[in-house]
Amino acid sequence: MNTESLLDKINEEAWLFEKITLDQMDSVKLMDRMDVKYLIPLNLLPNVLQEARPFYKLLEINNERLCSYETLYYDTEDYQLYHSHQSGRLNRYKVRFRNYVGSNLSFFEIKHKNNKGRTLKTRIKQPNTFEEVLNKEKADFLEKTTPLSANELKGNLMVNYKRMTLVNKTSKERLTMDLDLTFIKDQNEVVYNQLVVAEVKQERLGSSPIIDIFKKYHLRSGSISKYCLGVMSTDQEVKHNRFKTKFLHLKKIITQYDSFARASI
Repeated sequence: MNTESLLDKINEEAWLFEKITLDQMDSVKLMDRMDVKYLIPLNLLPNVLQEARPFYKLLEINNERLCSYETLYYDTEDYQLYHSHQSGRLNRYKVRFRNYVGSNLSFFEIKHKNNKGRTLKTRIKQPNTFEEVLNKEKADFLEKTTPLSANELKGNLMVNYKRMTLVNKTSKERLTMDLDLTFIKDQNEVVYNQLVVAEVKQERLGSSPIIDIFKKYHLRSGSISKYCLGVMSTDQEVKHNRFKTKFLHLKKIITQYDSFARASI
């Protein structure tokens, strides 16, 4: 089965879920949370969705269940925010502007991983304008919210993808699955259409139907963000010692997918 056929199958599975709307999701925003990431081969996703369906609802926005996201990440010229993540430092930040295409909403967002391993997200609504340099409103928000200096940050990486958002029917848990990942830096574009980045988000990490499903398929958790993956993929000179094992695991997933796709032709 090729990528296009797989995406059709994934879309079919998405429409079999009971839906949840944006308004209904207010109680599970989880702006202060614990989270854990997984890398999933695209060819496995239809099975995962099928098994998850009894336990989760799926977000629908304007008759779309695979929703498009466009994100511009900000960092210093020497990648200070990236290196904070690469070195495993806590009390680190990600800074981004995100356009939620399906809902026609855009936000300037700051994610803070504190020294207890919790992720705290704050944001302000903004017009849908991607700017390399932060405007005054964004700069003021950044400097009130973080120790970062706005004049040292510039937009350095575009990350585009499609997302499915699943919400647990009985507990305060969300799951995002991002696919068709595209990273753009300057004139360099890298696409991972064989890979899904899944993130489980809970108030406190505990039991979860989806984690049980991931374990069944021998999927292991890891902590590589889309931003860090994008930087490594578009800048061959950047240091990524701590991510080397995870990057090799990612390449293994892609190789497994390629073998699966060839066998299905």
